Amino acid sequence: MGSLIPEETIRQILDRVDIVDVISSWVPLKQTGRNFKAPCPFHHEKTPSFVVNPDKQIFHCFGCGVGGNVISFVMQQEQISFPEALRLLADRCGVAIPQAYTAGSSKEKLRDQAIYVCGLAAQFYHGQLVSSREESAREARTYLKARGIDLEQVRKFQLGFAPDRWDVLLEFLRTKDVTLGQMEAAGLIIPRQNKSGYYDRFRNRIVFPIFDKRGRCIAFGARSLDKESSAKYINSPETLLYTKGHHLYGLNWARETISKEDLAVVVEGYVDFITPFSAGIQNVVASLGTALTVEQVRLLNRHTTNVLLLYDSDVAGEQAMMRSLDMLVEEGMNVRVVTLSDGDDPDSFLRKYSPAAFRERLSRAETLFDFKLRVLRLRHDSVSIEGRARISAQMLETVSKFKNAVVQAEYLRQLAVALHLSEEALRFEMNKMAAGPSRPGKEAQPPKSVTAAVPVRPVERDMLRLLLNEQSFIPLTKEVLSVADFHNESVRAVIAKVFELYDKRQEVRVPDLLCCFEDQKILQMISNLIADEQFMTGDTHRFHKDCLHRIRQDRLKMIRQDILRQMRQADQTGDAQKLDELMQEFNRIIKH
Repeated sequence: MGSLIPEETIRQILDRVDIVDVISSWVPLKQTGRNFKAPCPFHHEKTPSFVVNPDKQIFHCFGCGVGGNVISFVMQQEQISFPEALRLLADRCGVAIPQAYTAGSSKEKLRDQAIYVCGLAAQFYHGQLVSSREESAREARTYLKARGIDLEQVRKFQLGFAPDRWDVLLEFLRTKDVTLGQMEAAGLIIPRQNKSGYYDRFRNRIVFPIFDKRGRCIAFGARSLDKESSAKYINSPETLLYTKGHHLYGLNWARETISKEDLAVVVEGYVDFITPFSAGIQNVVASLGTALTVEQVRLLNRHTTNVLLLYDSDVAGEQAMMRSLDMLVEEGMNVRVVTLSDGDDPDSFLRKYSPAAFRERLSRAETLFDFKLRVLRLRHDSVSIEGRARISAQMLETVSKFKNAVVQAEYLRQLAVALHLSEEALRFEMNKMAAGPSRPGKEAQPPKSVTAAVPVRPVERDMLRLLLNEQSFIPLTKEVLSVADFHNESVRAVIAKVFELYDKRQEVRVPDLLCCFEDQKILQMISNLIADEQFMTGDTHRFHKDCLHRIRQDRLKMIRQDILRQMRQADQTGDAQKLDELMQEFNRIIKH
Protein backbone atom coordinates (compact mmCIF):
# COMPACT_ATOMS: atom_id res chain seq x y z
CA MET A 1 0.00 0.00 0.00
CA GLY A 2 1.02 3.59 -0.54
CA SER A 3 2.54 4.25 2.90
CA LEU A 4 5.85 5.80 3.79
CA ILE A 5 5.76 4.10 7.20
CA PRO A 6 8.47 1.40 7.45
CA GLU A 7 7.45 -2.24 7.05
CA GLU A 8 8.97 -3.10 10.44
CA THR A 9 6.73 -0.51 12.13
CA ILE A 10 3.67 -1.91 10.35
CA ARG A 11 4.58 -5.41 11.55
CA GLN A 12 4.92 -4.11 15.13
CA ILE A 13 1.44 -2.56 14.93
CA LEU A 14 -0.05 -5.78 13.55
CA ASP A 15 1.72 -7.78 16.27
CA ARG A 16 0.42 -5.60 19.10
CA VAL A 17 -3.20 -4.96 18.10
CA ASP A 18 -5.74 -7.74 18.32
CA ILE A 19 -8.33 -7.69 15.56
CA VAL A 20 -11.08 -8.95 17.88
CA ASP A 21 -10.47 -6.12 20.39
CA VAL A 22 -10.38 -3.49 17.66
CA ILE A 23 -13.47 -4.62 15.75
CA SER A 24 -15.46 -5.09 18.95
CA SER A 25 -15.02 -1.36 19.55
CA TRP A 26 -17.42 -0.83 16.63
CA VAL A 27 -19.27 -4.13 16.29
CA PRO A 28 -20.66 -6.42 19.03
CA LEU A 29 -18.91 -9.74 18.34
CA LYS A 30 -20.17 -13.11 19.52
CA GLN A 31 -17.83 -16.08 19.76
CA THR A 32 -18.80 -19.16 17.75
CA GLY A 33 -16.15 -21.84 18.08
CA ARG A 34 -12.70 -20.45 17.29
CA ASN A 35 -14.11 -17.49 15.39
CA PHE A 36 -16.31 -14.49 16.19
CA LYS A 37 -19.46 -13.44 14.32
CA ALA A 38 -21.64 -10.35 14.01
CA PRO A 39 -24.02 -8.65 11.57
CA CYS A 40 -21.83 -7.01 8.93
CA PRO A 41 -21.14 -3.30 9.59
CA PHE A 42 -20.69 -2.69 5.86
CA HIS A 43 -24.10 -3.86 4.64
CA HIS A 44 -27.47 -4.45 6.25
CA GLU A 45 -28.30 -8.03 7.18
CA LYS A 46 -30.38 -9.92 9.73
CA THR A 47 -28.40 -13.18 9.81
CA PRO A 48 -24.75 -12.57 10.82
CA SER A 49 -22.30 -13.44 8.05
CA PHE A 50 -19.40 -11.25 9.23
CA VAL A 51 -16.61 -13.46 10.62
CA VAL A 52 -13.46 -12.50 12.52
CA ASN A 53 -10.67 -15.09 12.66
CA PRO A 54 -8.39 -14.34 15.67
CA ASP A 55 -5.84 -16.98 14.68
CA LYS A 56 -5.17 -15.46 11.26
CA GLN A 57 -6.10 -11.91 12.39
CA ILE A 58 -8.46 -11.35 9.44
CA PHE A 59 -12.15 -10.58 8.92
CA HIS A 60 -14.48 -11.56 6.11
CA CYS A 61 -18.16 -11.09 5.32
CA PHE A 62 -19.69 -13.97 3.39
CA GLY A 63 -22.64 -11.71 2.54
CA CYS A 64 -21.05 -8.73 0.79
CA GLY A 65 -17.55 -10.17 0.32
CA VAL A 66 -15.61 -7.43 2.09
CA GLY A 67 -12.56 -8.64 3.98
CA GLY A 68 -9.02 -7.93 5.10
CA ASN A 69 -6.89 -7.39 8.20
CA VAL A 70 -7.33 -4.98 11.11
CA ILE A 71 -5.94 -2.07 9.07
CA SER A 72 -8.40 -2.78 6.25
CA PHE A 73 -11.26 -2.79 8.75
CA VAL A 74 -10.34 0.59 10.24
CA MET A 75 -9.93 2.06 6.75
CA GLN A 76 -13.37 0.82 5.72
CA GLN A 77 -15.10 1.69 8.97
CA GLU A 78 -13.66 5.19 9.31
CA GLN A 79 -13.30 5.90 5.58
CA ILE A 80 -9.68 6.92 6.02
CA SER A 81 -6.44 6.21 4.18
CA PHE A 82 -3.97 3.42 4.91
CA PRO A 83 -1.43 5.69 6.68
CA GLU A 84 -4.22 7.33 8.72
CA ALA A 85 -5.48 3.92 9.84
CA LEU A 86 -1.93 2.91 10.77
CA ARG A 87 -1.47 6.03 12.87
CA LEU A 88 -4.81 5.47 14.61
CA LEU A 89 -3.85 1.87 15.47
CA ALA A 90 -0.33 2.93 16.50
CA ASP A 91 -1.82 5.34 19.04
CA ARG A 92 -4.09 2.56 20.28
CA CYS A 93 -1.33 0.01 20.86
CA GLY A 94 1.50 2.34 21.84
CA VAL A 95 3.77 1.86 18.83
CA ALA A 96 5.84 4.97 18.13
CA ILE A 97 5.93 5.87 14.44
CA PRO A 98 9.34 7.38 13.57
CA GLN A 99 9.19 11.19 13.42
CA ALA A 100 10.21 11.24 9.78
CA TYR A 101 7.07 9.30 8.86
CA THR A 102 4.43 10.86 11.11
CA ALA A 103 3.35 13.47 8.59
CA GLY A 104 2.40 10.96 5.90
CA SER A 105 2.00 12.14 2.31
CA SER A 106 1.85 15.83 1.41
CA LYS A 107 -1.93 15.58 1.02
CA GLU A 108 -2.30 13.93 4.42
CA LYS A 109 -0.04 16.57 5.95
CA LEU A 110 -2.31 19.28 4.54
CA ARG A 111 -5.37 17.45 5.91
CA ASP A 112 -3.80 17.18 9.34
CA GLN A 113 -2.94 20.88 9.27
CA ALA A 114 -6.49 21.79 8.25
CA ILE A 115 -7.95 19.64 11.05
CA TYR A 116 -5.63 21.34 13.53
CA VAL A 117 -6.59 24.82 12.31
CA CYS A 118 -10.33 24.02 12.36
CA GLY A 119 -9.92 22.70 15.89
CA LEU A 120 -8.26 25.94 16.99
CA ALA A 121 -11.04 27.96 15.35
CA ALA A 122 -13.71 25.87 17.09
CA GLN A 123 -12.01 26.49 20.46
CA PHE A 124 -11.84 30.22 19.75
CA TYR A 125 -15.49 30.52 18.71
CA HIS A 126 -16.59 28.42 21.70
CA GLY A 127 -14.63 30.60 24.10
CA GLN A 128 -16.22 33.73 22.62
CA LEU A 129 -19.73 32.35 23.12
CA VAL A 130 -19.14 31.11 26.67
CA SER A 131 -16.94 33.86 28.08
CA SER A 132 -17.07 37.07 26.02
CA ARG A 133 -18.68 40.09 27.66
CA GLU A 134 -19.32 41.86 24.38
CA GLU A 135 -22.91 42.83 23.71
CA SER A 136 -23.10 40.74 20.53
CA ALA A 137 -21.96 37.63 22.43
CA ARG A 138 -24.61 38.24 25.08
CA GLU A 139 -27.20 38.51 22.29
CA ALA A 140 -26.02 35.15 20.95
CA ARG A 141 -26.42 33.54 24.36
CA THR A 142 -29.88 35.09 24.71
CA TYR A 143 -30.91 33.77 21.28
CA LEU A 144 -29.78 30.23 22.11
CA LYS A 145 -31.51 30.32 25.49
CA ALA A 146 -34.73 31.37 23.74
CA ARG A 147 -34.30 28.33 21.47
CA GLY A 148 -34.02 26.09 24.54
CA ILE A 149 -30.26 25.52 24.23
CA ASP A 150 -28.56 25.77 27.62
CA LEU A 151 -24.91 25.90 28.65
CA GLU A 152 -24.67 22.10 28.91
CA GLN A 153 -25.74 21.74 25.28
CA VAL A 154 -23.44 24.57 24.19
CA ARG A 155 -20.53 22.65 25.69
CA LYS A 156 -21.71 19.24 24.45
CA PHE A 157 -21.92 20.38 20.83
CA GLN A 158 -19.08 22.95 21.14
CA LEU A 159 -21.23 25.77 19.83
CA GLY A 160 -19.48 29.09 19.31
CA PHE A 161 -19.82 32.72 18.33
CA ALA A 162 -17.96 34.70 15.67
CA PRO A 163 -17.55 38.34 16.84
CA ASP A 164 -18.72 41.19 14.64
CA ARG A 165 -15.20 42.16 13.57
CA TRP A 166 -13.34 41.65 10.31
CA ASP A 167 -10.20 39.85 11.43
CA VAL A 168 -10.54 38.73 15.03
CA LEU A 169 -10.16 35.00 14.22
CA LEU A 170 -7.38 35.74 11.75
CA GLU A 171 -5.37 37.59 14.40
CA PHE A 172 -6.01 34.84 16.96
CA LEU A 173 -4.74 32.17 14.59
CA ARG A 174 -1.64 34.25 13.84
CA THR A 175 -0.74 34.01 17.53
CA LYS A 176 -0.82 30.22 17.10
CA ASP A 177 1.66 30.42 14.18
CA VAL A 178 -1.02 29.49 11.63
CA THR A 179 -0.24 30.88 8.18
CA LEU A 180 -2.73 32.72 5.96
CA GLY A 181 -2.48 29.85 3.49
CA GLN A 182 -3.46 27.34 6.15
CA MET A 183 -6.39 29.53 7.26
CA GLU A 184 -7.64 29.83 3.68
CA ALA A 185 -7.20 26.10 3.06
CA ALA A 186 -9.42 25.46 6.11
CA GLY A 187 -12.08 27.81 4.67
CA LEU A 188 -11.86 30.30 7.54
CA ILE A 189 -10.80 33.49 5.74
CA ILE A 190 -11.61 35.15 2.42
CA PRO A 191 -9.21 37.22 0.25
CA ARG A 192 -10.22 40.86 -0.15
CA GLN A 193 -11.31 41.93 -3.62
CA ASN A 194 -8.91 44.32 -5.38
CA LYS A 195 -6.95 44.66 -2.16
CA SER A 196 -4.23 42.80 -0.38
CA GLY A 197 -5.07 40.86 2.74
CA TYR A 198 -7.91 38.69 4.05
CA TYR A 199 -10.91 38.89 6.36
CA ASP A 200 -12.84 36.39 8.52
CA ARG A 201 -15.50 34.37 6.72
CA PHE A 202 -17.84 34.24 9.74
CA ARG A 203 -18.79 37.45 11.53
CA ASN A 204 -21.60 38.19 14.03
CA ARG A 205 -22.89 34.64 13.76
CA ILE A 206 -23.58 31.71 16.04
CA VAL A 207 -21.19 28.98 14.92
CA PHE A 208 -21.99 25.25 14.71
CA PRO A 209 -18.82 23.16 14.28
CA ILE A 210 -19.28 20.25 11.87
CA PHE A 211 -17.46 17.08 12.91
CA ASP A 212 -16.45 13.98 11.02
CA LYS A 213 -17.28 10.49 12.31
CA ARG A 214 -14.19 10.55 14.51
CA GLY A 215 -15.28 13.76 16.22
CA ARG A 216 -12.74 16.01 14.48
CA CYS A 217 -13.88 19.48 13.45
CA ILE A 218 -13.77 19.76 9.64
CA ALA A 219 -16.07 22.70 8.83
CA PHE A 220 -18.58 25.19 10.24
CA GLY A 221 -22.15 26.33 9.77
CA ALA A 222 -23.02 29.82 11.00
CA ARG A 223 -26.37 31.46 11.78
CA SER A 224 -26.59 35.24 11.45
CA LEU A 225 -27.82 37.40 14.33
CA ASP A 226 -28.43 40.28 11.93
CA LYS A 227 -32.06 40.25 10.81
CA GLU A 228 -31.08 42.25 7.74
CA SER A 229 -28.53 39.69 6.59
CA SER A 230 -29.17 38.34 3.10
CA ALA A 231 -28.21 34.82 4.23
CA LYS A 232 -29.52 33.43 7.50
CA TYR A 233 -27.09 30.51 7.34
CA ILE A 234 -23.71 30.23 5.62
CA ASN A 235 -21.37 27.26 5.63
CA SER A 236 -17.70 26.56 5.10
CA PRO A 237 -16.70 26.27 1.43
CA GLU A 238 -15.55 22.95 0.04
CA THR A 239 -12.06 22.20 1.29
CA LEU A 240 -9.65 19.28 1.52
CA LEU A 241 -11.65 18.19 4.59
CA TYR A 242 -15.19 19.14 3.69
CA THR A 243 -17.30 18.41 0.63
CA LYS A 244 -20.87 19.67 0.68
CA GLY A 245 -23.34 16.80 0.72
CA HIS A 246 -20.82 14.22 1.93
CA HIS A 247 -21.37 14.60 5.67
CA LEU A 248 -24.19 14.33 8.20
CA TYR A 249 -24.30 16.70 11.15
CA GLY A 250 -24.31 14.80 14.44
CA LEU A 251 -23.31 11.39 13.08
CA ASN A 252 -20.29 11.34 15.39
CA TRP A 253 -22.67 11.42 18.37
CA ALA A 254 -25.55 9.41 16.91
CA ARG A 255 -23.96 6.53 15.01
CA GLU A 256 -23.85 4.05 17.90
CA THR A 257 -27.53 4.57 18.71
CA ILE A 258 -28.47 4.40 15.02
CA SER A 259 -26.72 1.04 14.71
CA LYS A 260 -28.22 -0.23 17.95
CA GLU A 261 -31.80 0.82 17.10
CA ASP A 262 -31.35 0.05 13.39
CA LEU A 263 -33.09 3.32 12.54
CA ALA A 264 -32.03 6.87 11.66
CA VAL A 265 -34.19 9.98 11.97
CA VAL A 266 -33.03 12.52 9.39
CA VAL A 267 -33.80 16.20 10.02
CA GLU A 268 -32.73 19.38 8.22
CA GLY A 269 -30.74 21.71 10.42
CA TYR A 270 -28.42 22.06 13.39
CA VAL A 271 -31.00 22.99 16.04
CA ASP A 272 -33.40 20.37 14.65
CA PHE A 273 -30.66 17.88 15.56
CA ILE A 274 -29.63 19.35 18.91
CA THR A 275 -33.12 19.57 20.45
CA PRO A 276 -34.24 15.95 19.78
CA PHE A 277 -30.80 14.57 20.66
CA SER A 278 -30.84 16.44 23.98
CA ALA A 279 -34.37 15.14 24.61
CA GLY A 280 -33.19 11.53 24.38
CA ILE A 281 -33.88 10.84 20.68
CA GLN A 282 -30.26 10.05 19.94
CA ASN A 283 -30.58 8.24 16.61
CA VAL A 284 -30.98 11.55 14.77
CA VAL A 285 -28.76 13.28 12.18
CA ALA A 286 -29.13 16.44 10.10
CA SER A 287 -28.60 16.61 6.35
CA LEU A 288 -26.89 20.03 6.39
CA GLY A 289 -29.14 21.24 3.61
CA THR A 290 -32.58 20.77 2.13
CA ALA A 291 -32.31 17.37 0.44
CA LEU A 292 -30.31 14.22 1.06
CA THR A 293 -27.50 13.34 -1.31
CA VAL A 294 -26.42 9.89 -2.49
CA GLU A 295 -23.19 10.23 -0.49
CA GLN A 296 -25.11 10.98 2.71
CA VAL A 297 -27.44 8.03 2.15
CA ARG A 298 -24.48 5.71 1.62
CA LEU A 299 -22.94 7.06 4.82
CA LEU A 300 -26.15 6.18 6.67
CA ASN A 301 -26.31 2.79 4.97
CA ARG A 302 -23.20 1.75 6.87
CA HIS A 303 -25.26 1.91 10.08
CA THR A 304 -28.85 1.16 9.05
CA THR A 305 -31.14 0.81 6.04
CA ASN A 306 -34.16 2.19 7.92
CA VAL A 307 -34.79 5.92 7.67
CA LEU A 308 -37.42 8.31 9.01
CA LEU A 309 -37.46 11.58 7.06
CA LEU A 310 -38.49 14.49 9.26
CA TYR A 311 -38.14 17.80 7.46
CA ASP A 312 -39.79 21.12 8.21
CA SER A 313 -43.54 21.13 7.56
CA ASP A 314 -43.31 23.91 4.97
CA VAL A 315 -43.19 23.89 1.18
CA ALA A 316 -39.38 23.76 1.07
CA GLY A 317 -39.25 20.84 3.51
CA GLU A 318 -41.94 18.95 1.60
CA GLN A 319 -40.14 19.46 -1.70
CA ALA A 320 -36.85 18.32 -0.17
CA MET A 321 -38.46 15.08 1.01
CA MET A 322 -40.08 14.51 -2.37
CA ARG A 323 -36.72 14.92 -4.09
CA SER A 324 -35.08 12.45 -1.71
CA LEU A 325 -37.59 9.60 -1.95
CA ASP A 326 -36.63 7.99 -5.26
CA MET A 327 -32.92 8.21 -4.51
CA LEU A 328 -33.42 6.55 -1.12
CA VAL A 329 -35.34 3.70 -2.76
CA GLU A 330 -32.61 3.26 -5.39
CA GLU A 331 -30.04 2.98 -2.61
CA GLY A 332 -32.03 0.16 -0.99
CA MET A 333 -33.26 2.13 2.03
CA ASN A 334 -36.56 1.48 3.81
CA VAL A 335 -38.11 4.93 4.09
CA ARG A 336 -40.97 6.41 6.06
CA VAL A 337 -41.95 10.05 6.40
CA VAL A 338 -42.87 11.87 9.61
CA THR A 339 -45.24 14.82 9.54
CA LEU A 340 -45.50 17.33 12.40
CA SER A 341 -48.10 20.00 13.08
CA ASP A 342 -48.38 22.76 10.48
CA GLY A 343 -45.61 25.28 10.94
CA ASP A 344 -43.61 23.09 13.32
CA ASP A 345 -40.10 21.75 12.94
CA PRO A 346 -38.54 19.19 15.33
CA ASP A 347 -37.15 21.95 17.55
CA SER A 348 -40.40 23.92 17.92
CA PHE A 349 -42.52 20.77 18.30
CA LEU A 350 -40.41 19.47 21.18
CA ARG A 351 -40.44 22.85 22.92
CA LYS A 352 -44.26 22.98 22.62
CA TYR A 353 -44.99 19.39 23.61
CA SER A 354 -42.82 16.59 25.00
CA PRO A 355 -40.35 13.87 23.97
CA ALA A 356 -43.18 11.34 24.39
CA ALA A 357 -45.37 13.28 21.95
CA PHE A 358 -42.43 13.48 19.55
CA ARG A 359 -41.83 9.73 19.72
CA GLU A 360 -45.53 9.16 19.16
CA ARG A 361 -45.30 11.17 15.93
CA LEU A 362 -42.31 9.09 14.86
CA SER A 363 -44.33 5.91 15.43
CA ARG A 364 -47.07 7.24 13.12
CA ALA A 365 -44.71 7.76 10.16
CA GLU A 366 -46.21 7.16 6.71
CA THR A 367 -44.72 4.88 4.11
CA LEU A 368 -43.05 6.80 1.35
CA PHE A 369 -45.77 5.53 -1.02
CA ASP A 370 -48.58 6.96 1.13
CA PHE A 371 -46.73 10.23 1.70
CA LYS A 372 -45.96 10.87 -1.95
CA LEU A 373 -49.46 9.90 -3.09
CA ARG A 374 -51.01 12.22 -0.49
CA VAL A 375 -48.83 15.16 -1.54
CA LEU A 376 -49.52 14.60 -5.25
CA ARG A 377 -53.27 14.39 -4.69
CA LEU A 378 -53.13 17.78 -2.99
CA ARG A 379 -51.18 19.21 -5.94
CA HIS A 380 -53.26 17.72 -8.75
CA ASP A 381 -56.94 17.05 -9.43
CA SER A 382 -57.27 13.34 -8.71
CA VAL A 383 -60.75 13.29 -10.28
CA SER A 384 -59.86 14.46 -13.79
CA ILE A 385 -58.17 12.15 -16.28
CA GLU A 386 -55.31 14.62 -16.76
CA GLY A 387 -54.73 14.91 -13.02
CA ARG A 388 -54.70 11.16 -12.49
CA ALA A 389 -52.27 10.79 -15.40
CA ARG A 390 -49.85 13.28 -13.77
CA ILE A 391 -50.15 11.63 -10.37
CA SER A 392 -49.68 8.12 -11.74
CA ALA A 393 -46.66 9.17 -13.83
CA GLN A 394 -44.84 10.56 -10.78
CA MET A 395 -45.86 7.64 -8.56
CA LEU A 396 -44.69 5.11 -11.14
CA GLU A 397 -41.25 6.76 -11.17
CA THR A 398 -40.95 5.75 -7.51
CA VAL A 399 -42.58 2.32 -7.82
CA SER A 400 -40.23 1.41 -10.68
CA LYS A 401 -37.21 2.02 -8.41
CA PHE A 402 -38.10 -0.91 -6.13
CA LYS A 403 -36.02 -3.94 -7.07
CA ASN A 404 -38.42 -6.47 -5.52
CA ALA A 405 -41.13 -7.55 -7.97
CA VAL A 406 -43.55 -8.42 -5.16
CA VAL A 407 -43.24 -4.91 -3.69
CA GLN A 408 -43.76 -3.40 -7.13
CA ALA A 409 -46.86 -5.49 -7.71
CA GLU A 410 -48.40 -4.51 -4.35
CA TYR A 411 -47.78 -0.79 -4.90
CA LEU A 412 -49.24 -1.02 -8.41
CA ARG A 413 -52.34 -2.63 -6.90
CA GLN A 414 -52.64 0.11 -4.27
CA LEU A 415 -52.14 2.84 -6.86
CA ALA A 416 -54.75 1.32 -9.14
CA VAL A 417 -57.29 1.27 -6.29
CA ALA A 418 -56.45 4.84 -5.17
CA LEU A 419 -56.76 6.35 -8.66
CA HIS A 420 -59.48 4.02 -10.00
CA LEU A 421 -57.22 2.79 -12.79
CA SER A 422 -56.42 -0.68 -14.05
CA GLU A 423 -53.22 -2.39 -12.92
CA GLU A 424 -52.57 -3.41 -16.54
CA ALA A 425 -52.56 0.22 -17.69
CA LEU A 426 -50.22 1.26 -14.87
CA ARG A 427 -47.82 -1.60 -15.55
CA PHE A 428 -47.85 -0.73 -19.27
CA GLU A 429 -46.91 2.87 -18.47
CA MET A 430 -44.19 1.74 -16.04
CA ASN A 431 -42.70 -0.58 -18.66
CA LYS A 432 -42.67 2.32 -21.12
CA MET A 433 -40.64 4.32 -18.60
CA ALA A 434 -38.17 1.48 -18.23
CA ALA A 435 -37.75 1.23 -22.01
CA GLY A 436 -37.03 4.97 -22.22
CA PRO A 437 -38.17 7.42 -24.89
CA SER A 438 -38.05 6.10 -28.42
CA ARG A 439 -36.20 8.17 -31.01
CA PRO A 440 -37.28 7.82 -34.64
CA GLY A 441 -34.47 6.97 -37.01
CA LYS A 442 -32.04 6.02 -34.26
CA GLU A 443 -30.86 2.43 -34.57
CA ALA A 444 -30.01 0.39 -31.54
CA GLN A 445 -26.27 0.21 -30.98
CA PRO A 446 -24.75 -3.22 -30.53
CA PRO A 447 -23.19 -3.78 -27.13
CA LYS A 448 -19.49 -3.14 -26.94
CA SER A 449 -17.36 -6.23 -26.58
CA VAL A 450 -15.72 -6.56 -23.22
CA THR A 451 -12.82 -8.85 -22.52
CA ALA A 452 -13.93 -11.01 -19.63
CA ALA A 453 -11.55 -11.55 -16.75
CA VAL A 454 -10.20 -15.08 -16.47
CA PRO A 455 -12.22 -16.77 -13.69
CA VAL A 456 -10.46 -18.34 -10.73
CA ARG A 457 -10.11 -22.06 -11.33
CA PRO A 458 -10.88 -24.23 -8.27
CA VAL A 459 -7.41 -25.78 -8.42
CA GLU A 460 -5.80 -22.31 -8.27
CA ARG A 461 -7.95 -21.34 -5.27
CA ASP A 462 -7.03 -24.62 -3.55
CA MET A 463 -3.32 -24.12 -4.17
CA LEU A 464 -3.38 -20.52 -2.93
CA ARG A 465 -5.30 -21.56 0.17
CA LEU A 466 -2.71 -24.26 0.89
CA LEU A 467 0.16 -21.78 0.59
CA LEU A 468 -1.56 -19.26 2.87
CA ASN A 469 -2.35 -21.86 5.53
CA GLU A 470 0.87 -23.92 5.45
CA GLN A 471 4.11 -22.18 4.51
CA SER A 472 5.98 -25.47 4.18
CA PHE A 473 4.29 -25.89 0.80
CA ILE A 474 5.83 -22.70 -0.64
CA PRO A 475 9.31 -24.07 -1.57
CA LEU A 476 7.81 -27.30 -2.94
CA THR A 477 5.42 -25.31 -5.11
CA LYS A 478 8.09 -22.86 -6.29
CA GLU A 479 10.29 -25.74 -7.49
CA VAL A 480 7.59 -27.06 -9.84
CA LEU A 481 5.46 -24.06 -10.79
CA SER A 482 6.04 -20.49 -11.90
CA VAL A 483 3.78 -17.47 -11.42
CA ALA A 484 2.82 -17.72 -15.11
CA ASP A 485 1.21 -21.12 -14.48
CA PHE A 486 -1.65 -19.37 -12.67
CA HIS A 487 -4.22 -17.98 -15.10
CA ASN A 488 -6.26 -15.64 -12.91
CA GLU A 489 -4.69 -12.19 -12.53
CA SER A 490 -5.57 -11.79 -8.84
CA VAL A 491 -4.27 -15.24 -7.90
CA ARG A 492 -1.13 -14.61 -9.93
CA ALA A 493 -0.49 -11.33 -8.06
CA VAL A 494 -0.79 -13.01 -4.65
CA ILE A 495 1.37 -15.99 -5.65
CA ALA A 496 4.04 -13.58 -6.95
CA LYS A 497 4.07 -11.72 -3.61
CA VAL A 498 4.20 -15.00 -1.64
CA PHE A 499 7.19 -16.18 -3.70
CA GLU A 500 8.86 -12.77 -3.32
CA LEU A 501 8.51 -12.80 0.48
CA TYR A 502 9.83 -16.36 0.59
CA ASP A 503 12.88 -15.38 -1.51
CA LYS A 504 13.54 -12.57 0.99
CA ARG A 505 13.41 -15.19 3.78
CA GLN A 506 10.43 -13.41 5.33
CA GLU A 507 7.62 -15.22 7.10
CA VAL A 508 4.48 -15.11 4.97
CA ARG A 509 1.83 -13.92 7.43
CA VAL A 510 -1.66 -13.20 6.15
CA PRO A 511 -2.10 -9.82 7.94
CA ASP A 512 1.24 -8.63 6.48
CA LEU A 513 0.32 -9.98 3.04
CA LEU A 514 -2.94 -8.04 3.06
CA CYS A 515 -0.97 -4.81 3.54
CA CYS A 516 0.70 -5.41 0.16
CA PHE A 517 -2.50 -4.91 -1.86
CA GLU A 518 -5.00 -2.10 -2.44
CA ASP A 519 -7.23 -4.01 -4.88
CA GLN A 520 -10.43 -4.88 -2.97
CA LYS A 521 -10.95 -8.00 -5.11
CA ILE A 522 -7.64 -9.38 -3.94
CA LEU A 523 -8.28 -8.50 -0.29
CA GLN A 524 -11.69 -10.16 -0.42
CA MET A 525 -10.29 -13.24 -2.14
CA ILE A 526 -7.58 -13.72 0.50
CA SER A 527 -9.90 -13.14 3.46
CA ASN A 528 -12.49 -15.48 1.93
CA LEU A 529 -9.93 -18.27 1.48
CA ILE A 530 -8.76 -17.94 5.08
CA ALA A 531 -12.20 -17.49 6.67
CA ASP A 532 -13.85 -20.37 4.81
CA GLU A 533 -14.14 -23.17 7.36
CA GLN A 534 -15.00 -25.75 4.69
CA PHE A 535 -11.31 -26.17 3.86
CA MET A 536 -10.31 -29.84 3.66
CA THR A 537 -9.02 -31.43 6.86
CA GLY A 538 -7.57 -34.59 5.35
CA ASP A 539 -4.08 -35.35 4.01
CA THR A 540 -2.95 -31.86 2.93
CA HIS A 541 0.35 -33.18 1.52
CA ARG A 542 -1.49 -35.51 -0.84
CA PHE A 543 -3.92 -32.72 -1.71
CA HIS A 544 -1.00 -30.36 -2.47
CA LYS A 545 0.63 -33.00 -4.69
CA ASP A 546 -2.63 -33.41 -6.58
CA CYS A 547 -2.94 -29.63 -7.11
CA LEU A 548 0.65 -29.46 -8.39
CA HIS A 549 -0.06 -32.28 -10.84
CA ARG A 550 -3.28 -30.68 -12.15
CA ILE A 551 -1.72 -27.23 -12.65
CA ARG A 552 1.37 -28.77 -14.28
CA GLN A 553 -0.79 -30.86 -16.62
CA ASP A 554 -2.77 -27.74 -17.56
CA ARG A 555 0.50 -25.99 -18.39
CA LEU A 556 1.68 -28.89 -20.57
CA LYS A 557 -1.69 -28.98 -22.31
CA MET A 558 -1.39 -25.29 -23.21
CA ILE A 559 2.18 -25.82 -24.45
CA ARG A 560 1.04 -28.75 -26.63
CA GLN A 561 -1.79 -26.66 -28.08
CA ASP A 562 0.61 -23.83 -28.87
CA ILE A 563 3.06 -26.23 -30.59
CA LEU A 564 0.22 -27.71 -32.67
CA ARG A 565 -0.79 -24.20 -33.73
CA GLN A 566 2.78 -23.44 -34.80
CA MET A 567 3.00 -26.79 -36.62
CA ARG A 568 -0.12 -25.96 -38.67
CA GLN A 569 1.35 -22.58 -39.50
CA ALA A 570 4.71 -24.13 -40.55
CA ASP A 571 2.90 -26.70 -42.70
CA GLN A 572 0.88 -23.97 -44.46
CA THR A 573 4.02 -21.93 -45.24
CA GLY A 574 6.01 -25.01 -46.37
CA ASP A 575 8.73 -24.57 -43.71
CA ALA A 576 9.80 -28.23 -43.46
CA GLN A 577 12.73 -27.59 -41.11
CA LYS A 578 10.58 -25.63 -38.65
CA LEU A 579 7.87 -28.32 -38.83
CA ASP A 580 10.40 -31.08 -38.05
CA GLU A 581 11.76 -29.15 -35.03
CA LEU A 582 8.25 -28.61 -33.71
CA MET A 583 7.35 -32.29 -34.13
CA GLN A 584 10.41 -33.31 -32.11
CA GLU A 585 9.47 -30.79 -29.40
CA PHE A 586 5.88 -32.07 -29.38
CA ASN A 587 7.01 -35.69 -29.00
CA ARG A 588 9.30 -34.70 -26.12
CA ILE A 589 6.44 -32.88 -24.35
CA ILE A 590 3.91 -35.71 -24.63
CA LYS A 591 6.35 -38.11 -22.93
CA HIS A 592 6.09 -36.10 -19.69
